[in-house]
Amino acid sequence: MRYLVVIERGDTSVGAYVPDLPGWAVVGETEEEALRLAREAVELHIEALKEQGMSVPQARFHAEVVG
Repeated sequence: MRYLVVIERGDTSVGAYVPDLPGWAVVGETEEEALRLAREAVELHIEALKEQGMSVPQARFHAEVVG
């Protein structure tokens, strides 16, 4: 399954989260680090949901760039 990762660039760090998988966020020094951490967090989050017998949310969010 593919999930949208939202990247938020701050003055000194980069945050990332997945709207379809609420409850966590990651912060890195670069966008690449934040994306790597987000991938790891998605895998761990899904693994934990499965271990707890919970369903894995379907991807509902997507993004388009306009402007």
